[in-house]
Amino acid sequence: MTGTADVGVDKDSDESGSAVPPAPGGGSEGRPEPGPVPEVSLIKDRMIKTPVPAQDPVPPQDPVPPQGSESPARPPAPQPPAPGPEHHDQLDDAPHLDVDEPLLAARAHRPSDLIRFLAGVLGIVAVFVLAGIATSTTTGIEQDIATNAPHFSAVLSTITGLLSSVAVLAVPLAFAVERLIKRDGLRVADGVLASVLAYGVSLGIDWWVAEGASEHIRTALTRLPLDSNGSLTDPVHGYLAPVIAYMTAVGMSSRPRWRVALWVVVVFSGVTELLGGYTTPLSLLLTVLIGWSVAYGTLYAIGSPNIRPTGQHLMIGLRKVGFTPDGAHRAPDAPGGTRRYYVTQQDGPPLDVHIIDREQQASGFFYRAWRRLRLRSVAVRRSPQSLRQALEQEALIAYAAAASGARAPQLVATSELGPDAAILVYENVEGRTLDELPDEEITDRVMASLWQSVAALHERRIAHRRLTGESLLVVDDETACLVNLSGGDIAATDLTLRIDVAQLLTTFALRIGPERAVATANAVLGADRVAQALPLLQPVGMSRSTRVDLARLTKERRTAARARALEQVAAGERTQQQAEEDIAAAGEDLLSRIRGQILQIAPEAPMEPAKLERLKPKSLIMVIALTFAAYLALTTIKPAQLKLSQMNWAWAAAALLAAAFSYVAAAMSLTGFVPERLPFRRTVAAQLAGSFVKLVAPAAIGGIALNTRYLQKAGIRPGQAVASVGASQLAGLAGHLLLLFSFGLVTGSQTNGDLSASRAVIIGVLTAAVLALVVAAVAPLRRFVLGRLRSLFFGVVPRMLDLMQTPSKLITGFGGILLLTLSFTACLDFSVQAFGGNISYSAVAVVFLTANAAGSAIPTPGGIGPVEVALIGALTVADVSPAVATPAVFLYRALTFWLPVLPGWISYNVLQRKNAL
Repeated sequence: MTGTADVGVDKDSDESGSAVPPAPGGGSEGRPEPGPVPEVSLIKDRMIKTPVPAQDPVPPQDPVPPQGSESPARPPAPQPPAPGPEHHDQLDDAPHLDVDEPLLAARAHRPSDLIRFLAGVLGIVAVFVLAGIATSTTTGIEQDIATNAPHFSAVLSTITGLLSSVAVLAVPLAFAVERLIKRDGLRVADGVLASVLAYGVSLGIDWWVAEGASEHIRTALTRLPLDSNGSLTDPVHGYLAPVIAYMTAVGMSSRPRWRVALWVVVVFSGVTELLGGYTTPLSLLLTVLIGWSVAYGTLYAIGSPNIRPTGQHLMIGLRKVGFTPDGAHRAPDAPGGTRRYYVTQQDGPPLDVHIIDREQQASGFFYRAWRRLRLRSVAVRRSPQSLRQALEQEALIAYAAAASGARAPQLVATSELGPDAAILVYENVEGRTLDELPDEEITDRVMASLWQSVAALHERRIAHRRLTGESLLVVDDETACLVNLSGGDIAATDLTLRIDVAQLLTTFALRIGPERAVATANAVLGADRVAQALPLLQPVGMSRSTRVDLARLTKERRTAARARALEQVAAGERTQQQAEEDIAAAGEDLLSRIRGQILQIAPEAPMEPAKLERLKPKSLIMVIALTFAAYLALTTIKPAQLKLSQMNWAWAAAALLAAAFSYVAAAMSLTGFVPERLPFRRTVAAQLAGSFVKLVAPAAIGGIALNTRYLQKAGIRPGQAVASVGASQLAGLAGHLLLLFSFGLVTGSQTNGDLSASRAVIIGVLTAAVLALVVAAVAPLRRFVLGRLRSLFFGVVPRMLDLMQTPSKLITGFGGILLLTLSFTACLDFSVQAFGGNISYSAVAVVFLTANAAGSAIPTPGGIGPVEVALIGALTVADVSPAVATPAVFLYRALTFWLPVLPGWISYNVLQRKNAL
């Protein structure tokens, strides 16, 4: 539960020799002993007060150069008087300081714990992989140990084993008693929970290795002791893993003596077990990784005790560096999670204090890692490796910004706040951020003031890197300053400075439009510098919040334009073509509009986008897809299942030709529903590229997305492209049902009323009926399906009316749908004939139409798995023996799905290079 804590610190207490106390929950070893601490009172559930000093604010004083202190500069403050009898008599009557802040959570989920947990899991997987493939190496190491073990004294080995077994349990117990005495039982409870979970995981892995693992893994992790009765050793030590989990969860890393003592006994215990022939090297390594991983997984799941400094520590820290705080309250966090406090003083100006700590540094690790992997080094800032580096970097940028003449808050002091945090003290500047300012109050003078500060920074080669609305502080109607410079760079490159300009242009354009944003920048920077930012106007180069705002704005504009177009078309005010043009115009993103404004003031501005990405997501997806395809091909297609020795190669060649012709038929089914002229060869290549896309998306979804993209690249408006693909899908669905009904009747007449051959038709119809009833009965599902169908088939009817003016197009479209189904049916029929099967073509058509639809209903990439099962089952129902149906289906899938993957990948890349996809 979140409340309000008012921390009172006695004003007249003597703190000249005090040190900052350790964070709550921490130990005493490795940290300075706390000195005299002022009297502190914690009062809950009080009203939060605005920190306005009771007296008139004292004007800022000239900073004094530091004299051997780590604080670079600070305003002079009177030293508190030495304690005397009168001082102590007045102590109880002295006024208190108020620090209003939300209570910090008792526990914190640290990203560093999650990172360590994932690293441990990867280590465990690596151990199992090594045990499975490096059999000779692991066996050789075990043999060397077994050969040299007799050289050690048996008595010494026995004594060492006994002592280590006792110590490995006694040391954690002694540490727990020591923690309980110091009232740190919460960490002990965390350690006990982690040890219990580690023991459970150890038992589970022991059972899996004994019952389900391969022989290689079992040999690498277990052995048969010389003095055993035939039972193997445990793969995981049942007492070492819990002890390691316990010592990790209780936080022994901050207590060097205890940590060294426990690791010594653990190592001695492991070596003794190894020399005695009761374990293997990989088993010891697996035990350590399990204990380590379970401990950090437990800490991340339940949270670690929160040791972040509170307002109490801040007030003491400010007094330690010479300030006289009078009151404070928590301010909105700075970017990156940096906590901020507004502090008033007894005899000085108000302060804006930033606290940085290790937990705040670790937050956002995965996002930063992805950005570093994806973007070039100039487009992403390197994070400090330590708390000290973060403190020094922010202080350096603050002083450099002040020296450049830019309007920014003055840094007046810095200090460490215990071993895990530091503070930076800025002068307080009153104002509102751009995000808090209404649009009508964003004047050209305010924007010009900010552009002037950015120009001053750039003249000294300083990049801000966070020019979003929360970093722009508006002081009055004409003045603004830059805040949150902690993410900036010194000696920045030209590309980094141009990214700053692009970011600020976008920030202003999101609020007041691209016209005024570009005009103001042009008035301050000049056309040349604004034009240099044009290649950097890319979403990938913007901050995360800006990318979210851009996507939201584009979506809102498109939704509003689509709703308005539907109303106007229904009212007869606009034609369908005019409505689609309005939707397309509204769908133009903001960055494109900014580029258009820049080109008006600088027609010769460079247009080619700068290369900010080193790894594009689609390249990563392509690598993953190829790897996935290779894995599935190696594990799914087995020569024994294909029975190549029994296959008729003539029928197989005919099946290959039928599969190849299906791409021509697919191109016909698409071009027939597009009134515009499309290059037929390129359309066939696009359908072939769809074979590669199926690897990472269900067949229907991947095909719709690829065809829509292809039509847009061919110069067709987005609305018309979606309508054409929707018309093709709608016609394909109608053709599918019509062919299923027709072939079902033919199959039934050929079997003289015997319904066994038409059973698949009945099953397919009943399944479709049940699904339709479920969709119609469940309101949320019904709204979802209707919304998707409405968006997919919006404009289909007007598109079909346009096509009816050219009957040849409709003949091509419907003919392509018919030939596509017939070619797939022929491929499956020829595959069955290749292995000696005897079934009518109409029966094969019914099997294909029903089983392929049923298998594709499960959204796996390319229908892998469900399609094969459905086809084999349907052929078996149609009186084809499983010995023929299984290899026939695998041949059919190899020709229609696996074989086109490589040509599809080549076609996909060629079309992308030609800007056709």
